[in-house]
Amino acid sequence: MNLSTLPNMNEEAGFVLDEAEEGMQNAIGHLEKEFHKIRAGKASPAMLDGVRVDYYGAMSPIDQISNINTPDPRQIIVQPWEKAMLVPIEKAIMAANLGFNPQNNGEVLRIAVPPLTEERRKDLVKRAKAELENAKVTIRSIRRSAIDAGKKLEKDGVPEDEIKQLEKEVQLLTDKYSDKVDKLFDLKEKDIMTV
Repeated sequence: MNLSTLPNMNEEAGFVLDEAEEGMQNAIGHLEKEFHKIRAGKASPAMLDGVRVDYYGAMSPIDQISNINTPDPRQIIVQPWEKAMLVPIEKAIMAANLGFNPQNNGEVLRIAVPPLTEERRKDLVKRAKAELENAKVTIRSIRRSAIDAGKKLEKDGVPEDEIKQLEKEVQLLTDKYSDKVDKLFDLKEKDIMTV
């Protein structure tokens, strides 16, 4: 939020508003990452984002010890940089419970991405909806914290009209980011349900 658009807001109130907006932007960023992990039927390297592999005693993200690509919309190929890592990567993918059954040919792991059933699509929409709710809860929590910070500023001597302005601006931010969350969900739901 640019403070120049709010000429009569003091510095502390402006800081509260900036902090609230930054937190809400982070909530949107987190939601986008979570939505990216929810596959909509097309193979994507991001489907393996949460997979961690025991790499000589350190749990490492799969993309840091292998090359992951998608030669077509129904297949993911994982090529470890060290052949010795084929079996640990295969086990890590199985343990991640993503519904994949990697095929190890001694060189690479081939993962067939099955087409989604109607039931599975509905489950994915439910998962996306849960992420939507988490994002909304986070945004409301940030709103509440900003309002509380404003009340504290009022006790510290900031004029009441400035605090009312702050509360109004925080509510506008809350509405703006709640709308963004809803739009992201609508796009994801359409993506998941499109056969």
